[in-house]
Amino acid sequence: MNQSHPLAPLLSPRSVAIFGASNDPGRISGRPLRYYKEAGYQGALYPINPNRAVVQGIPAYPDLDSVPGPVEFALIAVAAPQALAALEAAVRKGVRAAVMFTAGFAETGAEGRALQQRIAAMAREGGVRLCGPNCLGLFNLRLGHTPTFGSYLEAGPEQPGPLGMVTQSGAFGTHLLALARRRGTGVGIWISTGNEADVQVADGISFLADDRETQAIACYMEAIKDRDRFVAAVERARNNGKPVIAIKVGGSAVGAAAAVSHTASLAGSDQIYDAAFRQWGVERARTPEDLIEIAYACTRGRLPRSRRLAVMTISGGAGVLMADAAERFGVDLAPLSPAAQAEVTRWVPFAAARNPVDLTATPINEPALIDKAFDLLLGREGFPSIVAYLLALAESPTLGETVYELIAAAARRYPDRYIALSVIARDEIRRRYEAAGAAVFEDPWRAVEAMAAAMRCAERLAAPPAAPLPVPDALPPLPSRRIGEYEAKRILAAAGIAAVAERLATSPREAEAAAAALGAERLALKIVSPDIAHKTEIGGVLLDVPQSEAAAAYDRLVAAVGARAPQAHIDGALISPMLGEGIETILGVQHDPVWGPVVLFGLGGVFVEVLRDVTFRVAPFGIEEARRMIGEIRGAALLQGARGRPPGDVDALAEALSRLSVFAAAQAGRFASIEINPLLVRPEGLGVAALDALILPATAAPL
Repeated sequence: MNQSHPLAPLLSPRSVAIFGASNDPGRISGRPLRYYKEAGYQGALYPINPNRAVVQGIPAYPDLDSVPGPVEFALIAVAAPQALAALEAAVRKGVRAAVMFTAGFAETGAEGRALQQRIAAMAREGGVRLCGPNCLGLFNLRLGHTPTFGSYLEAGPEQPGPLGMVTQSGAFGTHLLALARRRGTGVGIWISTGNEADVQVADGISFLADDRETQAIACYMEAIKDRDRFVAAVERARNNGKPVIAIKVGGSAVGAAAAVSHTASLAGSDQIYDAAFRQWGVERARTPEDLIEIAYACTRGRLPRSRRLAVMTISGGAGVLMADAAERFGVDLAPLSPAAQAEVTRWVPFAAARNPVDLTATPINEPALIDKAFDLLLGREGFPSIVAYLLALAESPTLGETVYELIAAAARRYPDRYIALSVIARDEIRRRYEAAGAAVFEDPWRAVEAMAAAMRCAERLAAPPAAPLPVPDALPPLPSRRIGEYEAKRILAAAGIAAVAERLATSPREAEAAAAALGAERLALKIVSPDIAHKTEIGGVLLDVPQSEAAAAYDRLVAAVGARAPQAHIDGALISPMLGEGIETILGVQHDPVWGPVVLFGLGGVFVEVLRDVTFRVAPFGIEEARRMIGEIRGAALLQGARGRPPGDVDALAEALSRLSVFAAAQAGRFASIEINPLLVRPEGLGVAALDALILPATAAPL
């Protein structure tokens, strides 16, 4: 156990005081002491109860000041009026960490929030790491440290396992613990953070990242309060080889409102959470069962080394089902080599030998085929992972032991490979296979789905996000007013985002001169006004204008806009060449209250307006992350050259996205929104060009 971590006093203390300790082991304030005794905690226990000299057989003290010697940890299990006094006593005593069960704080409204701010300040100034209030506590079963009143330990202490868990909700955390126990995934350390006056989910992730016996970290969260703390924690987990799997709730309007009333959290945009998790390598689970299945798949002592998967089955139907699942979840069922396929058909002439490898029911007569198949697939063909569908052979009275010996021997021969079985088996049989080194799933679809998640986790651990591009020197400061197209494009060009060549004209004569200077046969003219954000809606754009008609087009444009927006101040018109073929995209930045500047990307036109085919990333990010972002939208194929069109310059697009993210991060707090719409992606090798842009500073009024 890492005693140097800031949360060590909270999760591995050497002495514990329990405020409000009850002699009744069934009461909320009595359960923790009972759990400590049953779990065999070896540190000092000090029940604090002014009405009893002995509590559950342990000498009690009337107050904390009466306890001889130092106390490292305090459990505060008293009502709100006494909770503040208990915390004050803990500070006086030099306690370094505390759990506060007590409710009645920020979850109740303004008065409760003020009270919570008071206890948070008291803990911070007193050097006490505070978990809660309004939480169910935590446990570290490796040490028998059990400051919780949750029902999970009612049946006695559990065997600590390789999964660590952090949950904002205590009661639902207990539900997840029960699911993990039923799945056979032992939890060694669990933390419920409640209102998070101090300790947050991120802090729990950080501690578990350093815990040597934790193989994976499962989380339930309603909101993230501190982006930087969360990012640092998941980076710590990734650097230490620990996958992080999370359920984030509150994505719906009703769910977000419930999250606020539950743990006083501010739920951010669900799409942005989704993108942020992908960006920083957090595997997002959608349901409690998903969370536990993925956590199970990630706590087998190893992770899949790639997305290549071999499927062996004794049922053609199951093989087809798993092939469908593999395609759905991005798993590579690479075909066997011709020589390997020929060997399979020599074993079983009517077998399906490509991958999935369907041996039919033949292994019932010839169990040794299972052994041969494992050697062929994991050995000669070099698959890093395999899932074998064996129906109920593991339970067979006649073949069960033989099948077990074959699988166990294969696991010993290939200790670095990920071996999974899809079988129907009792818990004791399942546990025996798990002890031999195989993951066990009943549902073949679920087996592939969970393995796919484990594969993604392994990829993220192996390839951390690349650093973003450097911030350009001498970025111009943003004015504290709305920044129109012409100026916005100049500012973004300084940030490295190319714009179309253009000239500003303030009269028909200047328009004619600009057209001649640009030298293009066909031109675009756009009105320039700080009062007009959507130029096309009021006739503020003229396209495909012949060079010879530039002056007349200028007069026509100004007149049309003046008639439709008579109050708008007109600065002139932008004259630019028509660029020809390309794909219009939209790049935008908004400020999210949780994540800060968030970059949006999508294709233009109907894709963004009707289909909402967009994706997000938190600024800043590197070019490789931008490439992944581009590949996530449904219309990505258009950028690759669909239907005979030339491929777009995706390299230049990825660089533009990354540079916009760097600019947005450098200017955080100085703008409300940035929009480049459209950014024209020209054919491969020709780059991109911002055709329109708008920057709304943080101090400017919305349009």
